Amino acid sequence: MAATIASSGAAADGARGGVLASPRARFALYLLLGFSAGLPYYIFSTVLSARLTKHGVDLVLIGFFGWVQLLPTFKFAWAPLLDRFAVPGFARFFGKRLGWIILSQIGIVLSMVAMAFTSADTDLPVVALFAVLLAFWTTTLEVSADAWRIELAPTAEMQGPLTAANLWGYRSAMVAAGSGALIVADRSGWTGAYLAIAAGAFVPLPILMSLRRSAEGSGERLVSLATGLLASAVVLAGSLVLVAVAGWLVLSAAAGIGISAKTDATTAVLVLCMLPFVIMALALPRIVNLPATARLRTSTMIGPYVDIFWRFGYRVLPLLGFVTFYRMGDVLTLAMSKPLEIAAHYDLTTMGVADGFVALPSSMAGVAIGALLAVRMKLIRALALGAIGSAIGNWIFVWLWFAPPSPHVIYISTALDQFAHGMEGAIFVVYLSLLVNPKYPGAQYAFLSGFAFLLPRLLAGAGGVMVKHIGFDGFFWLSGALSLAAVVFLPFIANAKPRSDD
Repeated sequence: MAATIASSGAAADGARGGVLASPRARFALYLLLGFSAGLPYYIFSTVLSARLTKHGVDLVLIGFFGWVQLLPTFKFAWAPLLDRFAVPGFARFFGKRLGWIILSQIGIVLSMVAMAFTSADTDLPVVALFAVLLAFWTTTLEVSADAWRIELAPTAEMQGPLTAANLWGYRSAMVAAGSGALIVADRSGWTGAYLAIAAGAFVPLPILMSLRRSAEGSGERLVSLATGLLASAVVLAGSLVLVAVAGWLVLSAAAGIGISAKTDATTAVLVLCMLPFVIMALALPRIVNLPATARLRTSTMIGPYVDIFWRFGYRVLPLLGFVTFYRMGDVLTLAMSKPLEIAAHYDLTTMGVADGFVALPSSMAGVAIGALLAVRMKLIRALALGAIGSAIGNWIFVWLWFAPPSPHVIYISTALDQFAHGMEGAIFVVYLSLLVNPKYPGAQYAFLSGFAFLLPRLLAGAGGVMVKHIGFDGFFWLSGALSLAAVVFLPFIANAKPRSDD
């Protein structure tokens, strides 16, 4: 794969106006970038929930750990910085987008190793610290890769293949991490499982680092690389300190107001997380009348997000409602599928086989069909099919819960779930990519995709509480119905088109 990309000049930096030399090279690059982003995701979500369940952690606390997945929802908070700034040294050596990707990959590997050596789960705040860091660096990689993809592929026809490649790599890595970690954990323990996945996460790093060499002399190249490594060390250390301090402040504040492991904090978290979006919606009447020179539209940090509301006007409200519900089923399945399977008396090896040999081909088939539908069919119809498929993918777990434990039951459930959510995800990525203003690719895609997962991940964090009240069957009936509810918004967004700049 590295030869395919490098020989085609794939290291050209899309942010500087360069393009990848061939469609095949772009496809190979995004297969690799999807793998790099997908491998850690299961580790701080589904695999972590299985690990905590096996160690007897209360189901409510496991649900709270699901809120680690909220971090990617707020990637818009730092995405404009990735659009505007570059990693010192790495920018000259690799280019801006690839420089951030390299730094993120280093952060991913180090965070996984740290999670491996805290896998006894005896100190849950420390476990949460490294899970948050892993989520942060995974998200930073995604922001840079998404921005680069939108710059390279501005049309639906170009987005389809890159989206398929990215999701094939992403879901393949998720499946490999999920099944691999569970199978290794069953034989060698959780530390060995996390170290094995960390080794897998390291593999893309030298391949990505081989993509670009600057045109400078060898001495200048070494200076650029050394500067980049030093800057990376500073940023990685700073992020560790920042997250640790922020976590301590949050836990201290929670304890101070009486919030404990038995407290249902869902409502408070929902209000806090929704606040920035509510403020933006309330400001909509003013935003739609702003001139091009208005400070709100030219600001580095909030200008890209104001631009979304300005371009779509009042249609932005049903549009945001639609994206909120569309991925509901996918996220909620990730949060509670493994606790359900363990509660249904499936062993880790059977679960790992289902997540590997069954889920991988099913997911890849779903992604391929979804990308094809997004290109060949009217996009609004493709979105409707994706929502229906997602609902069915969730409801299949109700059958798994009531059926006697059997390999064929979990294999069929996993296959349908992965196919449906792979198809839905591919259609959705193409749709969101076409909503983005090319002037702000990283920031706007981060905002829209982050908002799409806000409510689902909040509900995922409360998944343990919900299961205690309505059972696993009620949880999956509800999650499927919420995903299907996205169809209600389709008539209101079918003709939503952005207006051009002043």
